[in-house]
Amino acid sequence: MQNKIIKGKIWILRDSSEKVIDDIDTDQIFHNRYLAITDINEMGKYTLDNLEGWNDFSQKVEPGDIVITGRNFGSGSSRQQAVDCFKSLKVNAIVAESFGAIYKRNAINSGFPILIWKEIKEMVESGKINDRDEIEINLETGSMKNITKDIACEMEPFSNVQMEIYEAGNIFKSE
Repeated sequence: MQNKIIKGKIWILRDSSEKVIDDIDTDQIFHNRYLAITDINEMGKYTLDNLEGWNDFSQKVEPGDIVITGRNFGSGSSRQQAVDCFKSLKVNAIVAESFGAIYKRNAINSGFPILIWKEIKEMVESGKINDRDEIEINLETGSMKNITKDIACEMEPFSNVQMEIYEAGNIFKSE
């Protein structure tokens, strides 16, 4: 059974002007030049390789880290590699204002935690969350605590279906 409470240090995907990045598409997450790679363990080193300013992300991220970004994360193609590359790096979750529909479905189906948090930009701009702060998220209730700053807030919890798939490991596993 998967843990319903996850912890990790955060990476806030920002542009050169320090604004949270919106509309990161699957080509920026895992570029099509790497689609011949089929070993999930090899995919991680190319994560965000095509996102300006983030091409060294895979060398910096640590297992258990959590990625925070803006709206419409994962728009574009249906490539599963854009989810699997984060799993390869052992990223704990991605938190965004919203997700591209296909990316959302792929992540949920593969049991990878994604959460919607509408107040991301407000929290970043006010300094209530910063890169490398440690946070704790209860997937079932949507409660989030910034352990570094002792600040609590709420995000959308997992749906029942998302929780069932997450607990099973992916949509194809059965009990």
